[in-house]
Amino acid sequence: MVNMVVGVTANTYQPLIDSPVVRKVTLTGSTAIGQQMIRDSAATIKRLSMELGGNAPMIVFDDADIEKALDMAVPTKFANCGQVCVTPDRFYVHHSVAEAFIEGFARRAVAIKVGYGQDQGSEMGPLINQRRLNAIEKIVEDARQKGARVVTGGHRLTDAPGFYFAPTVLADVSDDALALAEENFGPIAAITTFSDEAEVLERVNRSDYALSAYAFTRDAARIRRVSEQLQAGMVGINSFALASADVPFGGIKASGMGSEGGSEGIYEYMTVKLTQVVL
Repeated sequence: MVNMVVGVTANTYQPLIDSPVVRKVTLTGSTAIGQQMIRDSAATIKRLSMELGGNAPMIVFDDADIEKALDMAVPTKFANCGQVCVTPDRFYVHHSVAEAFIEGFARRAVAIKVGYGQDQGSEMGPLINQRRLNAIEKIVEDARQKGARVVTGGHRLTDAPGFYFAPTVLADVSDDALALAEENFGPIAAITTFSDEAEVLERVNRSDYALSAYAFTRDAARIRRVSEQLQAGMVGINSFALASADVPFGGIKASGMGSEGGSEGIYEYMTVKLTQVVL
């Protein structure tokens, strides 16, 4: 049985977290709320698992199949207007293939039909609310001020009422820009370049967020190295298909703890007990 209770925090969350009867709570939400839940659950020493914010990197190496990577990355990035926790937000592209990648990304982004979800042919809908729309504008402007190039998009769409923002591709984004440093949770593809494998892994792993990470390469030895060294709860190599009922889903660092899905997700709700019997 599943009960859904909707209401203000004092009537929903607070009784749940305060009750000594409730022994386990799981959360899908922001990092700030997860941190608050950890503090609030201390009095009753609850077991917690939580899937929090993400800021997924996608590394495109020089040997990647660029067209395949673009065909997969663009619809994934702009699905649900970019409001998906595991969507790639920050793109690290080897300098030798960067221009081709940027051009291909922008060409595909421009072709996306934005509109109401029930309209014929709509491929991307609106942001969730006015606050998110304002935040996306701020992220784009911050990137501009820090030297980024707006390849396409970067503005609200006003021909229809709603919180619509154009599919946006930013190039030459600096590491300290909000578009790379924070979860943008919107239709922004922030692209930067790299030259060296060790360099890009160090830059990617600086982030406090570590839910999912992706890399595109055809080098088997590199696949082993990168998948081991990427700091993330989930890693996709030439793939974005991470969510499935039979595999663990979850992040590390500021992206959460514990898992949903798979046997690991079931174990989150179980207690290991040792019983010793002497006759």
